Order: sequence, then C-alpha cells, then structure tokens
Amino acid sequence: LPHFLVEPEDEYIVKNKPVTLTCRSTPATQIYFKCNGEWVHQDDHLIERTVDPATALPVMQVTIEITRQQVEKIFGLDEYWCQCVAWSTTGTQKSQKAYIRIAYLRKNFEEEPQGKEVALDQEVLLRCHPPEGVPQAEVEWQRNEDVIDPASDPNFVITPDHNLVIKKARLADTGNYTCVAKNIVARRKSTSAAILVYVNGGWSTWTTWSSCSAVCGRGWQKRSRSCTNPTPLNGGTSCEGQNVQKSACVATCPVDGGWSEWSKWSACGADCSMWRSRECTQPSPGTGGKDCQGLDLQSLNCTSEQCPQTVSGAEDVALYVGMVAVALCLTLLLIVVVLVYRRKKEGLDADVADSSILTTGFQPMGIKPSKPENSHLLTIQPDLTTTTTSYQGTLRSRHDATGKFSMTNGPLLDPLPNGSHTLHNGKLNSDAAAEFVSRLSTQSYFKTLPRDVANTSYGTFNFLGGRLTIPNTGISLLIPPEAIPRGKIYEIYLTVQRKEDLRLPVAGCQTLLSPIVSCGPPGVVLSRPVILSMDHCFDACLDNWAVRLKKQNYEGAWEDVLLMGEELVSDPYYCQLEAETCRLFSEQLGTFALVGESLHMGAAKRLRLVLFSDAYCSTLEYNIRVYCMDDTQDVFKEVMQMERQLGGRLIDEPHVLLFKDSYHNLRLSIHDMPQAHWRSKLLAGYQEIPFYHIWNGSQRYLHCTFTLERLSLSTCELTCQLCVWQVEGEGQSFSLDFNIAKVTFFLLMDSNATALAGPSAFQIPYLIRQKICSSLDAPCPNGADWRMLAQRLKLERHMSFFASKASPTSVILDLWEAQHFHSGNINQLATVMADIGKQEAMIFLVSDGEC
Repeated sequence: LPHFLVEPEDEYIVKNKPVTLTCRSTPATQIYFKCNGEWVHQDDHLIERTVDPATALPVMQVTIEITRQQVEKIFGLDEYWCQCVAWSTTGTQKSQKAYIRIAYLRKNFEEEPQGKEVALDQEVLLRCHPPEGVPQAEVEWQRNEDVIDPASDPNFVITPDHNLVIKKARLADTGNYTCVAKNIVARRKSTSAAILVYVNGGWSTWTTWSSCSAVCGRGWQKRSRSCTNPTPLNGGTSCEGQNVQKSACVATCPVDGGWSEWSKWSACGADCSMWRSRECTQPSPGTGGKDCQGLDLQSLNCTSEQCPQTVSGAEDVALYVGMVAVALCLTLLLIVVVLVYRRKKEGLDADVADSSILTTGFQPMGIKPSKPENSHLLTIQPDLTTTTTSYQGTLRSRHDATGKFSMTNGPLLDPLPNGSHTLHNGKLNSDAAAEFVSRLSTQSYFKTLPRDVANTSYGTFNFLGGRLTIPNTGISLLIPPEAIPRGKIYEIYLTVQRKEDLRLPVAGCQTLLSPIVSCGPPGVVLSRPVILSMDHCFDACLDNWAVRLKKQNYEGAWEDVLLMGEELVSDPYYCQLEAETCRLFSEQLGTFALVGESLHMGAAKRLRLVLFSDAYCSTLEYNIRVYCMDDTQDVFKEVMQMERQLGGRLIDEPHVLLFKDSYHNLRLSIHDMPQAHWRSKLLAGYQEIPFYHIWNGSQRYLHCTFTLERLSLSTCELTCQLCVWQVEGEGQSFSLDFNIAKVTFFLLMDSNATALAGPSAFQIPYLIRQKICSSLDAPCPNGADWRMLAQRLKLERHMSFFASKASPTSVILDLWEAQHFHSGNINQLATVMADIGKQEAMIFLVSDGEC
C-alpha cells in the first residue's frame, strides 16, 4: 500500500493569509486532496513526481492552498478539514485529517482585575478571564509593565484559571497590575488595577517620665510614645489616643544649710594654739540647697603662761631637712617627664602627613605681565613655593592636641592604585570617587561613613587650600589658604549622613535642626580654622532656642562642644548663624550636627511641604503624596531621588510652613474639589502626622497619601485646596490647579564642581588677598582697618572672634568666600575697600588671569 512520508498538519488562517497543505507518498500512482468529504478540483493541485534515491521507488507530492473565503463560504466559522488519498496498484491509503481554523482574539476581557487597598501581609487575589480566541489565548501578568515570573518570586502564584495570587502583600508589591492575553493573532491588555499596600500605625512603648518641671513646689512631668511600631504608610490609619501624657508632680524645695553654735575652745596644745569648730547641720543642706559659707574651724594662739615649753631635738631638724630634699627630687623628675612628652608630641604633629603620596590635583596660578596703567599695583610676583608665611607675625598657636585622633607617620589613608587620586579641571573622577569611598569604608574609624558616592566629595589639598561641595545639599567645606601647613598634603573628604547610616540620639524636647555632616580625616593638623557650611531648619531666633553644636567622638558618643550665642573666642569652634545656614569655624575635623531645645512654645521649625503624584495615570484613581520634611536642601534632594526611582513627578512648587513646639499634631486635608468630576476615597476627613514624629527629627521626612477618584477617564483638570494646620493652632491653605496628564516640575541640578583646589576655589586671587591682609591687619588710628571691613560687611558682632586671630582680615575674607562663592560680586568688595580708603581696592579692576 502507499506510505505517506508527509501528512497535512492542522493550520490556522491568520487574517486573510491562505494556508498551504502538503502530502507526500510512496509508492503511488495518483494522489489527491479531499476537503470536508468533497474532492478538490484537479486544477487546484500542484503535483510533483520524484524518485526516492534510497529505495528507488516513485514519490509523489501534492500541494493545495486553502483561503479564508473557502472556509467561511462553505462552513462559516465551523471546523474545516482536509485529507490526502493516495492510489497505487496494490490499493488505496488515506492520510490523517488536517483541520483549518480561522484564528482570532476578541478585544474585550470577560473579567478584568480590580484595584484595591490591602494591609501589609494580607493575601491578594486579582481575577482575569481573557477574551475568547482561537487558538486559546495564553495569559501573563505584569506589574508596572514588568512581567511577573512566579519561578523567580514565589510570593506570586498564577492559578490554572489565569488569576494572580499575592500570598503576603509587601510594600514593594504596591503598583499597577495588568493582565495580558496573546495568541498568534493579537495581544490584548486589560485595564491596570492599582494595588496599594498600606501599613496601619502602632504605638511604641511609653518613655520614662521626665523630671519635674518645677525646681520647687508643684509642677508637671510628661512621658511620650510614638506611632512607629510600625509607622503608618500609604494612607494607613494613625494610632488612636494620646501620644503625650502629663502628670502633676511636687518637687522638694532646696534647703540652704545653716551653722550650728561654736563649740568651746580646746585646751592649749603643744603648738601654742587652741581651736573650736561648728557644723553645717542647722539645717543641713538638701535638694540642691547651698552649703554654709564661712569657716567651720577656728584657731587662736595661746598666751605664754598657757603654752607648754618644749624644745625641738636634733632628730626633728634632720627629719625636716630630709623631707625638703625628697620634695625637690620629685619636682625635678616631673619637669623632665613633661619636657620629654612635649618633645614627642611636637614630633608627631610635624610628621602626621609627611609621607602622603598625593601630589596632584592642584591648579597652578597663571602669571601674566601686568598692565602698564596698574604696574605700581602688581610689582610683587606671588611665590607659591617659598616656606615663609604670608602674614605679618605668627599665627595664633592652636589648642592642645592631646585629645586628637592618634595617627601614624604614614599617609592619612591608603593610596589609590595607579595614582588615580586626581582632580581634572576641578571635577572628581567618578571611578576615583567610588574607589575612595570603598577605601575609606575599610578604615576602622570610618566604617560608619556612608558609601554613597553621590553624597560624598573629596580632594587633595596643600597650603593653597580649596573647597569641597556636595551638590544640591547646601553643604560645603572651605579650606582657607595657609590652613594646611606648608610642606604637607592632605586628602580630605566631606559627606552627609543619611538617617539609615547614622542616628543621633535626641532626648526629651530636643530636635535635630541640621543634617549630620562628616569631614575628615579627624586629627589632621590645621594652622587655621576651616569653614563648614550647612543648612538648618529653625527660625534662627536664639531667644526661642538653646541650640548646641554636637560632635561625635572617636568612641562614637556625641558630645556638646558649643552652645550657640555663648561662644568663647578660645574655643576651637565658632558659629556664624544666618537665616537658613550655619557657618562653623572649626580647628578640628569630625562629624557635626545642630541639636536644639525649645525654650518656650513660640519656638518653631521650618518644614517644607512637597507634593508628588504618579507620572502616568491610566485609571480612575489618582494618588497625591504629600511629604513633610525638614527645610534643608539635603532632605529635599533625597526625596527627589527616591521619587525619581518610583516614577513620581512634582506637581506643585514646594511650600514652607512653621511647625511650633505646641505638642499638637499636624493635620492635612483636601477640600473644594469639583464634586461633579472628583471625589475622595478617604474615610476620614483629614490625615494626621504625630507631633513627635516631626519634632524629634529622627525621621527626616514623612508622607501621607490622598487617594482621589475621577468619575471619568476624560477628566484631567484638578482644582482643590490643600489645608495644613496644627491642632488648636493656625493653619495654612495652598491652592492646587493643574492638569494631571501634562504638568511636571523638574529639579534644577547643580552642576558645579564638587572639589576645587588652589586659586580656582576662591574669588579673591591669592596675591590680592595678601595685599589686603597686609593693609588691614595693622591697626589704624582712625579705624580704617579690618574693624571697618567687618562693619561694612555687617559682621561686627564677631569682632572679638576676629581680634583673637593672628590675621583678622584673612578670617573675614574666609567668611566672605564661604558666603559668596556662587553669587558673590568681587566688585562690591572692591567698593567696600574704596570706602575704607585703601588703595588696594584698585587691584580688583585687574582680571583674575592677570593676578
């Protein structure tokens, strides 16, 4: 009988493209197709005859084409089949049936997934019934346009009937879920279902009761708890109840001590004196009361008749002489030990960085011939290699360095491989920066520093100084000329700590007012103070605050090193407080932060209110995320980076509001929405952020989500009022009016160099700076010296601090450089010099390149 080498297979007609059926048989004399029981016309066959080389038997192959019209005309959408029939001299053979179907996939899903809000760890079921189709459609699930693979994430399960199950909802599972159906014809996507995973807040344990507010008599004490166990997220409910409890207390009043009566005089002793005593027991001092003032023992010489007559023997004289000799020997030994210790200490300071291999990264100062009209002003060429000091006299000796970080005689940090520690045109090499941060984190003291290259800046510096800047944070470090001793090269870093990297413990009513900033390495020898600039977020009124500068010691503990407004010129730290910035003069590098304690309820922190939403909204639901953060640039930058990763967009300009120390929570609500187009899905009329979550500063930013719903997908305009107020306090209202499909605000990124070394880091050229200091440092009888410069620059409140420096003018110019690096006008400084009556003001008319 004929034997089929190739039989027809099932086929699908896609759109209007015909399908081809093929049969091949041996041995055969005739072969034809039969479709749905009827023979296909002979003219529709394509027949080929060959010989099988292996068996030498004749082989016949027949091919036909089936069109969509043939299938629809005869049988509509029912099944259409064809088979081959082959004849030979020995008999007839039929092939298998091949079914030809018209492929399609309908547009509408029979059931689409629905969005929902679910609690953390809750099971979620998203249903999907794909459209009808031939062949049957395959189904896959997407989250935020990414395909979900249950094999790689076992928290997802796709059931046989195409539903998606999330076993335990995680915060990362928040997103838009889409069911996708596809076959050979088309690919269909359902509408997205928004899943929002929220966390309901829970109370932490109560803190211990505070000390009584009254020193004497009735007062009150308080304890607090926070809604951080866990913290509410994504619209989760806040904790119910009070976060602060107060209780009356009675403090024991202090009792000042009082003297008892004098005792009787004693008998006359061998030393011809008698004595009497009294005690501080009527009453005894208690509860912090004052001790008795005055003597508790009195002595009186006896009369000659009462004094016993005694004669000292030779043994007494020898005893006294021996005691004097021993005291002299001990004194000499102590002097020798002190001299040896000081000699070793000076040797350590002198060699702390002598072996540093960092010799690159400095911009040489260009020297051009001076203009003829100013030849009398530029006759001195600056010699940057000489070791003589630039200022008259000597710099004020620095403070005792016994408490500094102990360092070896080697380089400050291990060198970068292949000499990669370079600055190119004032820009940091990114590979070198990453290598530096990785190398820094291996040092024992620096393991707590963040490894985020974007928030770290470093460079190599010598006596010419320079500056480090962390873009978009308001944080910079100015290293003035001569701050680093001549002959030494330091590799210095500047970084801002994030809340997950380092926490500063605050107690009671204290609050963090600035970012936590680290600069170092600690323990380097500085001849002059550097200036660290960082933002703060309080109202800058020291009548309302007790603001302390805290520094982390080498054991990791935090110490108070300065009380703002009570600085002493002898301290190694000094602060210039501005409306939004603090300038810290420091003779020591380390980790710093500002911590404040309000003196009364009029104290206020500046908060920045920022609104975000999803960049694309394809559903009826629309979420507005409202961030409440400290009004400092570094926190705003961190939130912008986080929202950029989430795909969010800024929908309104940031707003600043004052948050007072009133123990009242912050409430937020949205009003005045057009009811014909929008409605709120929140069950409560407002959302609330607890007072202590904002006040203690441990959470630098908090946010709540307002979920709105538009009644039609065509609605894109949203107008409403965002109201923010403290309970029982004044509130603020902000108008929102935007198109949810178009409006987008962008953050302007600072593209300035993060590290500048040498003259390029300063607006005042090095030679001009030397001339100004030489002219103004020397006292002038009519006051036309550095004192008048400080007055004209409105820095007169720091006169005592400037006067304590060997060159007051240089410190004033350092502060001017720190304040005006980006926006300073050097011609205005020249005008001030001219008003003082100094000829050096004409130097400013010469360009920087000529200096």
